[in-house]
Amino acid sequence: MRRPVIVFFLLLAIVNSALAQNNREADEAAIREHVKQMESGWNTKSGALFAKPFAEDADYVVINGSHIRGRKVIESAHQGIFDTIYKDTTITLTVKQVRFLRPDVAVVHVNGHRDGPTKELTQDAMLSMVMVKEKGGWSITSFQNTAVAPRP
Repeated sequence: MRRPVIVFFLLLAIVNSALAQNNREADEAAIREHVKQMESGWNTKSGALFAKPFAEDADYVVINGSHIRGRKVIESAHQGIFDTIYKDTTITLTVKQVRFLRPDVAVVHVNGHRDGPTKELTQDAMLSMVMVKEKGGWSITSFQNTAVAPRP
């Protein structure tokens, strides 16, 4: 009698572990898709597409240290730079790390590179994001954009 109970719980643990791994892989894929969406938004010059992965009340620290808050502000601020100073730029975003703090909270680090027609508009950056999974899926709740100084 004891052996079948132990086998049952062992099998249950294996199944739960496999399901958790499948969920983690799906969650990481969804997070990576949000990063691709931001890249696409920048490269098509759409503030709305760029801002879509952000939570309604997201905090965003701009590369110059300014702090803005809220998806609508992120959208309009980016549309403003897409229509002016960064209209001839593109970005490449590469996920460096997704670290799950809990099943519904992840810290994401992304290498960013902006190409532009001049040296001043070409820049490398490290993006740090806190993403949260709620009913509607994953969203960026906090975003820090840090310029990477060129190496001598």
